[in-house]
Amino acid sequence: MMIILLVLVGMVASSCGGGQQPPKEKDKAGVVKAAATAVPSPHGYDLGSPKKYVLPEPLHEISGMSFLRNDVDTLYAIEDEHGRLFHFHLGDGRYPSWKFGKHGDYEDVTVLNHNEFVVLRSDGSLFVIPVVMVGKGDNKGVKSYIHILPKGEYEGLYGDEGGRLIALCKNCPGDNQSVEVSGFVLQYDQQHVLRVTDHFLVTVPGEKLTSIHEKVKFHPSAISRHPLTKEWYIVSSVNKVLITLDDEWKVKGWYPLDPMLFKQPEGLAFDAKGNMYISNEGQQGNANVLYFAYRP
Repeated sequence: MMIILLVLVGMVASSCGGGQQPPKEKDKAGVVKAAATAVPSPHGYDLGSPKKYVLPEPLHEISGMSFLRNDVDTLYAIEDEHGRLFHFHLGDGRYPSWKFGKHGDYEDVTVLNHNEFVVLRSDGSLFVIPVVMVGKGDNKGVKSYIHILPKGEYEGLYGDEGGRLIALCKNCPGDNQSVEVSGFVLQYDQQHVLRVTDHFLVTVPGEKLTSIHEKVKFHPSAISRHPLTKEWYIVSSVNKVLITLDDEWKVKGWYPLDPMLFKQPEGLAFDAKGNMYISNEGQQGNANVLYFAYRP
């Protein structure tokens, strides 16, 4: 009887994992490594493993950011309400700012022709700030283009090569936003006045859209261009997605964003090496900038 009991105990232990286990991967030092869970990401990035920089209260509602000449040293950023342009080095704890305008719903900032900052207000107005003015007293040299863009709500702006400004509409009356959104091109004319010169549509796969709202629509919140691959990148905070597009605005990649990590992604920028930065407005916590190293 004792022999039979021992055999049964051994069989139970084996079936519960007491026998041989699948081999675990070890690193060069022999330390067991946890199994990695791949997060769908654009080529060269890992959207699941950023370096996070926590931002102070004045940047709680950070809404857009950019690099001057794609310089990795200084990040320029705006927040929604106070008409201030911040400039800082990530991680050094100092966040000086310069007043460029009145209170307003400011959504993005970009650099045009390496010598002007352009700030986008949600109502389609633009504010052009000569780089040499920043931090030097009054803001009388800021040029305003009130309602220069067609009626709508805007959140994304990018200063492209060749002196083009690309503005992306978050909510425009004529768009069927379950499948498309409008974009506009602006350029200087011969009198050095900004004008809208072109209109295009970004078509998205509507069946992949998600939203916190009852009616699912695509609402882009930031746009930028990769300095090396020249692909377009668009972030949508509402839809919790990052998409990549080609020169013809055709979608190449579609990457869901983890809402625990990307609580409210409103800003997007690249440095000259292709490293990607995505900023999140603060919700139940601090705002932050997430840094994604580029490793092609």
